[in-house]
Amino acid sequence: MGTQDSNGLNKASRTLLLVGVLFVAINLRPALSSIGPLVDMIRADVGLSETLLGLLTTLPLIAFGIVSTITPLFTKRFGIGNTLLAALILLTLGIIIRSSVGIFGLYLGTIMLGIAIAFGNVLIPALIKRNFPHKAGFVTSLYSGIMSLGAAIAAGLSFPLAVEFNLGWRGSLSVWAVLAVIALIIWIPNIKRINRTVPSRSFKEAMKKLSGSMLVWKMALYMGLQSWAFYVILAWLPAILIDRGFDASYAGWMLSLSQATGIIGAIAIPVWAGSRKDQRLIIVSLIIIEVIALIGLMIPELGMVELWVGLIGMVLGGTFGLALLLIVLRSKDAETAAELSGIVQSIGYLIAATGPFIVGLIYDLTDTWNYALALLVAVSVIKLIMGIDVGKDRKV
Repeated sequence: MGTQDSNGLNKASRTLLLVGVLFVAINLRPALSSIGPLVDMIRADVGLSETLLGLLTTLPLIAFGIVSTITPLFTKRFGIGNTLLAALILLTLGIIIRSSVGIFGLYLGTIMLGIAIAFGNVLIPALIKRNFPHKAGFVTSLYSGIMSLGAAIAAGLSFPLAVEFNLGWRGSLSVWAVLAVIALIIWIPNIKRINRTVPSRSFKEAMKKLSGSMLVWKMALYMGLQSWAFYVILAWLPAILIDRGFDASYAGWMLSLSQATGIIGAIAIPVWAGSRKDQRLIIVSLIIIEVIALIGLMIPELGMVELWVGLIGMVLGGTFGLALLLIVLRSKDAETAAELSGIVQSIGYLIAATGPFIVGLIYDLTDTWNYALALLVAVSVIKLIMGIDVGKDRKV
């Protein structure tokens, strides 16, 4: 039989559950990162304005913000396994509708897949707390690394799929439904491997208790400012580099580089953080590297663009993995982890949704990108102030 964990699972069952978790994880970003490279094709085909096209990225973030808070309502009723199953079905339908049912379908499908991904974002940390409590750092690093890998693959393949494989933008976007169906098939047998526990408190009671904790608010701001910086870089890095005189192809490769080094950060940092009781040293180290890289990017005379972009990507990937791990480490049980994950990610993504818009507005008003980069430095400093408290070894 092999050794059993506290949930009565042997090693083989734990491994199969981990595979299921990783297949869910790889589906949590392709539907989002595949849209950016196809924006010009979508505009040419359906004639939408920049603002309406921008909504295709912003709507999922708003869905993350709204749905994350109410996710524990579903888990208390249906359990984590069944809620994730429903999320994978919704994700598959959202991808298909987005790529096949005209302009209305484009937005309806986008909202549906945003809701589905929000459930996944919130529930995986709770699942790690419940089924892999002693390997939290390792499993979080695998999960956040696979998530970043999914984002990078989809960002890189979406344009070639549309053009070189003659699928068009609709066909290219619909390909990711296949990945969601594979995850769905792998997930179904895993539902029985997740322990169902009786909720110890109501949703209302949990939210009241958590929202009254200063530590929870600092965690939410840390998560939010990390995501704010990530989505600003995702949205505007190519434009910043093109403005500096680089060509569009180089700017695109630099965005890919930031995503690739993000995978390294997302894998390495949670393992390091999970091996320590106190995470403050890691938080300070990441912020120092981030500030140096942003200042490097602000001074074109320094050159070394690849170095600065690579460091920014690594730090943002690492900070994301760390923010997810902190949810696991600061929770005393899986129920608290689901509630904490919900409230932290809800506030976090609502903050993140404002990033690309604010930075675009700053550039429109000033016609220079250095003000936006200076704002990113200021955000790093606030993140440091929040992180110092969040990094201490204690429970919510």
